[in-house]
Amino acid sequence: MTTNTPSRSDLAGWLTEAAQAVSGILTAEYPTPAGRSYLHPVLGPLAAGPQVVSELNLRLEDLFDEPLPATPLGLFALASYASALGWLTESLAELTTAVDAICTRAGIPVLTPATAEPALNPQDDEGFDYSFNALELAAIRSAADAAGMTPGVYVEMLAQALRAAAVITDACMEISSGLIEDAQYVLAEATSDVRIGEGPGSLPTLVRSLLARMEATE
Repeated sequence: MTTNTPSRSDLAGWLTEAAQAVSGILTAEYPTPAGRSYLHPVLGPLAAGPQVVSELNLRLEDLFDEPLPATPLGLFALASYASALGWLTESLAELTTAVDAICTRAGIPVLTPATAEPALNPQDDEGFDYSFNALELAAIRSAADAAGMTPGVYVEMLAQALRAAAVITDACMEISSGLIEDAQYVLAEATSDVRIGEGPGSLPTLVRSLLARMEATE
């Protein structure tokens, strides 16, 4: 706990540290058993994400125990930090739901030889086109065998995991870049009178992004 009111540098440091923690989720690794190799794209973020949320939440609680600046600038930084934490928490909840769905789907009985197997080179309605050469096909068949799946089901599970990984990647990148943008504003450009409006330098970047997303879904 500090005894002095945090400076601009302190405020920018909180946001920058949070940005680094969020971006670190995307480089986290987690050992993947051969029988669950289709989950490899999501296991790192799934394992690291909750720890980052916990750390950021504890830090936010600490910030409220410190003497906060009774200025728009201090509230601006706190709003950015809190928005990042909320957005990350929601994104990880969505990732967990997606992984649960994958695991549920992967738990279906292995198709018998008499049952028609899904195509190995599907093109779905979201624009994903899977084309494999002979070496890749052999690797897929080997991985599918280790997972107790047919190759077609294995590709389906892997594709779902890759989609979920892409979603959490986009969220973490947007959250991290928004925090960095707000940190730079706080440190170098902000005045004591933070404007409330639609342009840059009014509401924090992540707050404006969240409002735009809400408007887009209405």
